[in-house]
Amino acid sequence: MGKSTDAPVARIIAAGIARMASSPRREDIELAMEEGVMEAMPRLEKRTAYLATLANIATLLGLLGTIIGLIQAFTAVASADPAEKAALLSSSIAVAMNTTAFGLIAAIPLLMAHAMLVSKTTEIIDSLEMAGVKCLNIISHTQETPRARSQDAAPAKA
Repeated sequence: MGKSTDAPVARIIAAGIARMASSPRREDIELAMEEGVMEAMPRLEKRTAYLATLANIATLLGLLGTIIGLIQAFTAVASADPAEKAALLSSSIAVAMNTTAFGLIAAIPLLMAHAMLVSKTTEIIDSLEMAGVKCLNIISHTQETPRARSQDAAPAKA
């Protein structure tokens, strides 16, 4: 296996194998593999927060539009003649409701996409950790097996 791969699992296993060359202790190998997982996490979580931020911005823009529409409604009622008040009031309230609706129309799918992306990211990180543990168990088992065989082969002292 070459070092030219970008696959996180390969880098995690390579880190464990590289550490095994300098220290056969399970804890040291495990720490090296955990470092590999921690290096992979930022790439997976890199832009996830943008979706949540966009959803919050969409909600706030909808709220801002509502406030602007209500301000227009009160301003129109204050300075308009009685015959025009109903038409100005209803059009201003329509602006307020439309901006609220558009903000929610944008925010809800963004929040759903964010939740799905966070769930998928967590699933990937868990699978990387599981692959690391499985590899570590294989490495530990292979290291223990020769020792056990050599102890079994040693003659018992009386």
